[in-house]
Amino acid sequence: MEKGEALNKGTEKLTMVLQDNYSGSSSPETLIIKDRETLKKFFIQVNKTRKPGLPVPEVDFTKEMVLIHCSGEQPLGRQVMLSITDGNEHELILGTSIEEKKGKSNSPTIVSPFKVYKMPLTSKKIIFQKAL
Repeated sequence: MEKGEALNKGTEKLTMVLQDNYSGSSSPETLIIKDRETLKKFFIQVNKTRKPGLPVPEVDFTKEMVLIHCSGEQPLGRQVMLSITDGNEHELILGTSIEEKKGKSNSPTIVSPFKVYKMPLTSKKIIFQKAL
């Protein structure tokens, strides 16, 4: 999925706005962010080890929310994608899938990638499905 490409499930839309190989997180986690201050705190942490730092994405938190998926430590070339897998009027179910990039999946280099997604603000309960 390329930057800005959206996944749809019902009326929800998950759009990736940023990805990078270094989150600083050694274990997988997904953050649900509904305010600018929390988003800035995440980028302050990520930018501690980089010059220049990554810019904080522009988000209208009156209409949108942010999901940040940190994949934990992965071999270079393995991409963990977040997507909407199911949902109803009360819940939104998200899952992950793994994509291997040819030629890089056998690399001994370990990275801690993350992806930043935007989606319309919702009051639905967000459930994360464990990857099989």
